[in-house]
Amino acid sequence: MAVELVIPEAGESITEVRVGAWRKPEGSSVALDEVLVEIETDKAAMELPAPIEGTLVKILRKEGDDASPGDVIGLLEPGASPSERDGRTEPAPAGRERSDRDAASQGPERRVMPAARRILAQGGMPPAAAVASGPGGRVLKEDALRSVGHLPPTKTPTQPASAQSVRDRSQPSKPAQEPPREQPSPGAAPPVAGPSKDGPRGESVVPMTPLRKVVAQNLVRAQQEAALLTTFNEVDMSEVIRLRNTYGTAFQKRHDIKLGFMSFFVRAVVDALRTVPAINARLDGDNIVYREYQDIGIAVGGGRGLVVPVMRNAETMTFAQIEKAIADFADRARRNKLELSELRGGTFTISNGGIYGSMLSTPIVNPPQSGILGMHAIQDRAVAIEGQVAVRPMMYIALTYDHRLVDGREAVTFLKRVKDLVEQPERIWLQV
Repeated sequence: MAVELVIPEAGESITEVRVGAWRKPEGSSVALDEVLVEIETDKAAMELPAPIEGTLVKILRKEGDDASPGDVIGLLEPGASPSERDGRTEPAPAGRERSDRDAASQGPERRVMPAARRILAQGGMPPAAAVASGPGGRVLKEDALRSVGHLPPTKTPTQPASAQSVRDRSQPSKPAQEPPREQPSPGAAPPVAGPSKDGPRGESVVPMTPLRKVVAQNLVRAQQEAALLTTFNEVDMSEVIRLRNTYGTAFQKRHDIKLGFMSFFVRAVVDALRTVPAINARLDGDNIVYREYQDIGIAVGGGRGLVVPVMRNAETMTFAQIEKAIADFADRARRNKLELSELRGGTFTISNGGIYGSMLSTPIVNPPQSGILGMHAIQDRAVAIEGQVAVRPMMYIALTYDHRLVDGREAVTFLKRVKDLVEQPERIWLQV
């Protein structure tokens, strides 16, 4: 009797998922708990294992299909496949052979992420055609979009079709006896149709992933429901850089992790949230819910786009624990291994656009939070220090907040507190 492969419940707020890449083709034998297919949700990717040892006899939902928790996407039969029972193996389908050749040409370290594989397939490109920019030679979604968007126009095996011939084929055929509307002048050379002077103008249509759908909905919701306002300041990073240069090697040797800038900002934000508790609060109807803990979301880029895993009780974490948590989040985000529970909640968010070169931005609050801190690139700039011009490594910081709950005075106080603590890190330990 066939055993159904069912999409499990992925959380009370998740009602739609997308079927990712199947690890096994129809007719192949699978071991107990062997991963069969990847499932993409609006928050993370999951791997669906085989509930029994047997044969995958039917795939009901293909890669890229939408589904819901509880849907049956495949059927398994207990026992080995008929070909294996007979002592022989079936030849792989032609498409499978091509995939195997592509995978072999990519090398052992190259891996095509599910979203990237779907985009390449829709664009008619093999995985080997994409240039990998992810860690370990991974082909990310951005790589696939870049490759598909720059494809040259398809050519026929003989002579390339001209723009005029394409237009002619798109028009209904006319009777042979119908004269042309416009006769060329005697002795004039006939017009010659050629390629567009602007080069290739192809387009590709790619469906939105569940993650991108929810991100879009949340951003629109934040703009429509909250009264968002952004205040800015700048931070002299000289002292933090000095501490990293002085103690960075010893810190890494003792804790087996590099000392980064983010841990200084997390600790500064925790202190500032205690100073201005309204930014750590949320609206609940006509009530204000003040939290006595700080769950800090850290925006990291992954194979499926930007995600915000949450550090629970960041107020209790040391510098080393913060750095290890951020490194772990970033690594697992790239491999789509974050748990759904790690992406829920959060009382405040920190986003570092500086790693991509951003000089200044206005981040958008992640509802129902009331604030988000944007960090930016560090650049040497001339500043006035005690009446003298000096060149210092400066960073712009931005706080976007919900003005329904947070007053301008509180927002400026919060951002100024972050600035003071980062410029004088000893105040973090002394709590002054």
